[in-house]
Amino acid sequence: MNAASVLFAASAAILGMLGCIHALYTYRGNKLDPRDPAVREAMERVNPVITRQTTVWRATKGFNASHSLGLVAFALVYGYLALRRSEVLGGSNFLLTLGMAVQLTYLALARRYFFSVPFRGMALACALYASGWALV
Repeated sequence: MNAASVLFAASAAILGMLGCIHALYTYRGNKLDPRDPAVREAMERVNPVITRQTTVWRATKGFNASHSLGLVAFALVYGYLALRRSEVLGGSNFLLTLGMAVQLTYLALARRYFFSVPFRGMALACALYASGWALV
């Protein structure tokens, strides 16, 4: 296994870890709940404009779950490519560019909408990935 593969795999592991922690926080405990209980109660009662078939609270849970799934799926695919099919990843400008674009998008989302821990994690993952790419 070469250094680029290790860096790509480490980057993927960070995304996978962030995704798993986010999924855990989505369904266990109250870390993603609003601090004001009245806000959660309102979210549980109110429908979004697009439909009356869900509530803002249920939609938020679903958005969080799908966000987690995206991180974990990315981590599994790119981790697999890095560790088992490094010649495919390293030999494909499309896959290399896509991986960097996805990570930079998550980094921008973390900067704009989240807080320091996911932002720092994504920044580290991006740096590891970019370093791996530089070695290809």
